Amino acid sequence: MELEKLEKGEDKGKEKEKGFDAKAEFAKLTTTRSGGVYMPPARLRAMQEAASKDKTSQEYQRLSWDALRKSITGIVNRVNVQNIKNVIPELFSENLVRGRGLFCRSIMKAQAASLPFTPVFAALVAVINTKLPQVGELLVTRLISQFRRSFKRNDKIVCHSTTTFIAHLVNQQIAHEIIGLQILILLLERPTDDSIEIAVGFMREIGAFLNENSPKANASVFERFRAVLNEGSISHRVQYMIEVLMQVRKDKFKDNPIIPEGLDLVEEDDQITHQISLEDELQIQEGLNIFKFDPNYLESEEKYKAIKAEILGEGEDEDESGSEDSSDEDEDDEEAAVEEKQGIEDRTETNLVNLRRVIYLTIMNALNYEEAVHKLLKVQLKEGQEIELCNMVIECCSQERSYSTFYGLIGERLCKLNRVWNECFERAFTNYYTTIHRYETNRLRNIARFFGHLLCSDSISWGVLESIKLTEDDTTSSSRIFIKIMLNEMTEAMGLKIVTERFKDDEVKRCCSGMFPMDNPKDTRFAINYFTSIGLGAVTEDMREHLKVCLLFHISVLMLTILLECSSTYHGTTPGHARGRVLFRL
Repeated sequence: MELEKLEKGEDKGKEKEKGFDAKAEFAKLTTTRSGGVYMPPARLRAMQEAASKDKTSQEYQRLSWDALRKSITGIVNRVNVQNIKNVIPELFSENLVRGRGLFCRSIMKAQAASLPFTPVFAALVAVINTKLPQVGELLVTRLISQFRRSFKRNDKIVCHSTTTFIAHLVNQQIAHEIIGLQILILLLERPTDDSIEIAVGFMREIGAFLNENSPKANASVFERFRAVLNEGSISHRVQYMIEVLMQVRKDKFKDNPIIPEGLDLVEEDDQITHQISLEDELQIQEGLNIFKFDPNYLESEEKYKAIKAEILGEGEDEDESGSEDSSDEDEDDEEAAVEEKQGIEDRTETNLVNLRRVIYLTIMNALNYEEAVHKLLKVQLKEGQEIELCNMVIECCSQERSYSTFYGLIGERLCKLNRVWNECFERAFTNYYTTIHRYETNRLRNIARFFGHLLCSDSISWGVLESIKLTEDDTTSSSRIFIKIMLNEMTEAMGLKIVTERFKDDEVKRCCSGMFPMDNPKDTRFAINYFTSIGLGAVTEDMREHLKVCLLFHISVLMLTILLECSSTYHGTTPGHARGRVLFRL
């Protein structure tokens, strides 16, 4: 009897295996934590075979998601300096657009577990960022968010690992140097043993980059370290760490290069730098870490295959029709990427404020105007934002206590490099002249001397002076002061003789007709008196001649009127109008 029961039980087990329900097993899998249950290989293969019959089903997408997670984690965990060039094509073979959240999570965990490999992970991200910038942007955003949380919680270990990763992303120019400076300011603002220790470690990694690209900011950070050291409010152990950091700086960070040997895989011009601030509202997109059913799964996979083929250079031997289809898919993917980026774009002018901050820090950190122009040309500007750079240069100039030729030389170099900057500064002249009454005297003086420098160096056309109408009604006290200072700056640089000759040029004279009004004698006298009072009486010769002709004409008209009156009197009935006869004869 017992044998019969056992045989029946075995038969029932076989029947159950034969009637394997993949959907029921999948439902059991989804109710558990992802990756938290062991699945026998035979049962897993059976589920895969049952799910692969319908690739649009939720079961198949879930299995492919788990496979993608395991593959990305495995690739990230085995990357090193020797095999990084071989690992990169394998990583691009996986769908990084769909699994960008998984990639960021895996690489952050791997980096936190092995800090010495941080430069390798940063180099890997640098290559991916050139082809898929949304992956690099998401990683930088998550690292900044993680740093903010760990700093608030006083989690020293997480802070140290996160800042180390951010430092190497800055070295690879994936993240902008502003985030590094903001982290240092935050750590050094209220110094404690832990914050100074993290700042010292962060500075060792990023110091060589800041020393080369932002020397002024680098010097100010070390001044703050020196002040903390002199205050003596920290322990002797941390004081010794600061002293060691000073010695590392003297040795020019020879043990901490910007990019270690063998990891310089991306050209500087190909890298895409993400300008994310420590104070921005961050979107870490945690939903990318978990599985979500995609109704357009097959289309998304085909699009990524086209992207992968373009990145890895595959599919060159296909027929023309196939190439046309892939190009159409590439265009669709590009449009989708643009739409996705536009969907998360902040329209509260935060991006514009960040751009102005970048331009301001770039100008302030430059040692000379040539370095400033070189760095300003690297700032990523969207089409139509060139005027913002010109306005920031002028605003920085106006904020100085006295005018500095540093800014005039920046404007001159930009104007002579490209016609775009020339047109932007000409537009800026018109805008600033029409609103000059809003500025206080010191800022007005700096702006006037700045434009005087551009005019005397022929960086902008003298045709911009057509916006000036030098009459009593069309000018204010501010605009008259502006014109005076600008013309004096031009006279000092060019000399009164050359300025006079330039104003007599036919083309310049036609553009500057508003500055030398000849329509109304009242306006002409006002302009003559104005130029004479500011020491430029030589430019008023034509107006004086014109005024003399006008006066003679008016006298002639007056005399003719008197003569006509006398003539009518002479032909009257009363004899003896001797005076009338004489006037008539005259």
